[in-house]
Amino acid sequence: MNTKFSIGEMSKLYNISIKTLRYYDEIGLFKPIKVNEDSGYRYYSHEQFEQLNTIKYLKFLGVPLKEIKDYLEIRDIDHYLKMLNKEKDIVTEKIKILEKITKRLDNQIEEINQVKKIDKIGIVHIKDIPERKIISLKEEINSNLELELSLRKLENLSKKKLPIVIGRVGVTLSMDNIINNIYRNYNSVFILLEEDMDSDMITTLKPGKYASIYYRACDHKESPKYYEMILEYLKNNGYKINGDSIERVIINEYKSNNAHDYLTEIQIPVAHL
Repeated sequence: MNTKFSIGEMSKLYNISIKTLRYYDEIGLFKPIKVNEDSGYRYYSHEQFEQLNTIKYLKFLGVPLKEIKDYLEIRDIDHYLKMLNKEKDIVTEKIKILEKITKRLDNQIEEINQVKKIDKIGIVHIKDIPERKIISLKEEINSNLELELSLRKLENLSKKKLPIVIGRVGVTLSMDNIINNIYRNYNSVFILLEEDMDSDMITTLKPGKYASIYYRACDHKESPKYYEMILEYLKNNGYKINGDSIERVIINEYKSNNAHDYLTEIQIPVAHL
């Protein structure tokens, strides 16, 4: 029975490329038992199978090749346990990150599915909204350029880097400006939080009744006429403004190239007269 195997045979047996086996040889991780001096052919023994099994298994677990090499040179059970525990900690942290990504994907999917069903476009309506956690930056914003610069500043000021997700970003307009019909001069930018985080920048958007209107636009340029519509509605229905407004572009040209999909919402906290 053949007890020596060429590099090609080992490659087929273990489904590992010849290039990888040569690299393992170069770094001293898995060397052939014999090299033909004339041809340079590499040969391996069946006694090395278990070593390669171990390398494949640890590599599958995510252990770096250098740490695998160190372990194989020592082959100490305590070292093995330390290596596994270290990798487990890394995997646990990756799972937490993936869970956050999954939650963000769920939030995006849920919101898009919800807004696709909206039929009250251009119609003012009152809705109850629970408290929302945000991080915000109080700063005067008068243009899209200033908005983008403020977002970069907000992202850099937060302790953890936050992804700027379309639909999770908003601006606020002061109650005084709304009352005085000044609709371009925003007073803060914020990001709706999707998970808990440690930051002294966290604030909340207060719960309660909001006068809301959706309209087809991918920026804030068309908002003044919709503020006028909300103010008219409040006047005719016995409501008063009860705080700064919230304005969010939920779907813009980066989510869809169809203008019919664009969606912006204005929310103004209100109370009965």
